[in-house]
Amino acid sequence: MKFVDEAVITVSAGNGGNGCLSFRREKYIPFGGPDGGDGGDGGDLYLIADKQVNTLIDFRYRRTYKADAGEHGRGKLCSGAKGEDMYVKVPVGTEAWDNDTEELIGDLLNDGDTLLVAKGGWHGLGNARYKSSTNRAPRQTSEGTPAEARHLRLEMKLLADIGLLGLPNAGKSTFITQVSAAQPKVADYPFTTLYPNLGVVTMRDVRSFVIADVPGLVEGASEGAGLGLQFLKHLTRTRLLLHMVDMAPADAKQDPVESVQIINRELEHYSDALGSQDQWLVLNKMDLVPEDIREEMCQDVLDQLDWKGKVFRVSGVSGEGCDKLCAEIMDYLDEVKEAEQAVIDAERAELEAERKALEAERDKG
Repeated sequence: MKFVDEAVITVSAGNGGNGCLSFRREKYIPFGGPDGGDGGDGGDLYLIADKQVNTLIDFRYRRTYKADAGEHGRGKLCSGAKGEDMYVKVPVGTEAWDNDTEELIGDLLNDGDTLLVAKGGWHGLGNARYKSSTNRAPRQTSEGTPAEARHLRLEMKLLADIGLLGLPNAGKSTFITQVSAAQPKVADYPFTTLYPNLGVVTMRDVRSFVIADVPGLVEGASEGAGLGLQFLKHLTRTRLLLHMVDMAPADAKQDPVESVQIINRELEHYSDALGSQDQWLVLNKMDLVPEDIREEMCQDVLDQLDWKGKVFRVSGVSGEGCDKLCAEIMDYLDEVKEAEQAVIDAERAELEAERKALEAERDKG
């Protein structure tokens, strides 16, 4: 299936049904009075996150979605039925934007999450509603209101804990194959990976995390070179970036230090937030570097980069150093999640304290 992570569609809810103009007509009752019913409300249109959907490809073939309109009112005080709501399935991790105003409408992060994107119109009133002591036979009705309609831009961002960065052929796909059950295409030529891949890394103690492998970047990606920056948005939700460096490039002219600098420049061009995100350096293909120069070569790279963060030496092929890296990633994620939960708990406690204070003031009054 083709990977599509962005689509523009038109959505519209259902219009409200019109009120009915009708008078009661029965034998022996010449002036029965008004009996026109109200119309029905229009159906709303929702997006719903579905874990079984993993791409936006379907929206390339169907671009217009419309909920049912409310039925018009009828005589004998019969109200029109409400239009049926419409639910459009999207992948988990989809953001919905108003394509005209660039307003973020909402984000669907969990399976089953729903998001109202177009509100149905209100029902019109039948003439029975306008009966009064001074107007016994009203001929007045109201029409249902028009529904909301908008152009939506859907953007799918993969939900991963860890993001893999690096130039083409840095060994990212080999690494993700080594540490998870994912099986991305692996070959000895640039841009083997054309679309993002996700792998779930499960530790021996049953803890796990999700790692995202995106296509390699090249110099000038921010200006459209190579595959451009179109897949970098999938790294914006990650908690940590692994910057993978090929320490034994096939091209002798490729300098590991320059490789790191190229990627970081492209990240800064794309987003300040992504450029400043936590990043660990992973020196890959160490099994291809002669043992007698490994230490010196690695230290030289770190010195030239003036690298202050964590550094790991691994081999995606042999698995050397991969277990240690994954264990440290798991510990790091646990610490981050604990810190995030502490912030949430503090906010909840503050809100609860405010609520109790308001209740106390109300009781005094």
